[in-house]
Amino acid sequence: MTSNPFPGKLLGIDHGLKRIGVAVSDASRLVARELTIIHRKSKAEDFVRLNQITQEQQVVAVVIGMPSKGDIPDEVYTHADKVRTWAERYAETTTLPMVFWDEHLTSLDALELAKQKRRKSTDPIDDLAARLILQSYLDALRDGLAQPPEPPSE
Repeated sequence: MTSNPFPGKLLGIDHGLKRIGVAVSDASRLVARELTIIHRKSKAEDFVRLNQITQEQQVVAVVIGMPSKGDIPDEVYTHADKVRTWAERYAETTTLPMVFWDEHLTSLDALELAKQKRRKSTDPIDDLAARLILQSYLDALRDGLAQPPEPPSE
C-alpha cells in the first residue's frame, strides 16, 4: 500500500467538449462520489467554477481523465492533446497538483452505472465518468499501482 505524502480529498475530472464531469473523494481517499456536471461556457468561466469547487470541497489535488488508445482509436491523439492543452491552461489558475489517469472505457461503465441509478437515457453521465476515473485512480493508489500526487508547491 502506498502512503499518502499529504492528506486530503482529490477531485476527479472527466473533460469533455460540452461538459466537464466532476467527482470528489473522501479525505481518506477510499471512495469517490459524483459531484456535479459543469456545462462548458468558456475556459475562464469553467476554471473559476472548478476553483470554487476545489475550495468548497477542500481538495488537495486533481485527477484528470486522459483518453487512451482503446477509447477512440482514430481520434485518441487529437482528444488527448485537447485534454493536455486544457489542463495546462487550468494549471495556470490553480496551485493544486494534477495527475493524468487513464479513462479507458469509463463512458461505457458510466452508462451501466446510470442504469443502476435509474437515470434517464438522455441524462448526461459525465459526473459518473469522473467518479469512475477517480475511483480507478484511488484503487490503483491503494494497490501501489499508481503514484500519489505531488504535494502542492508553496
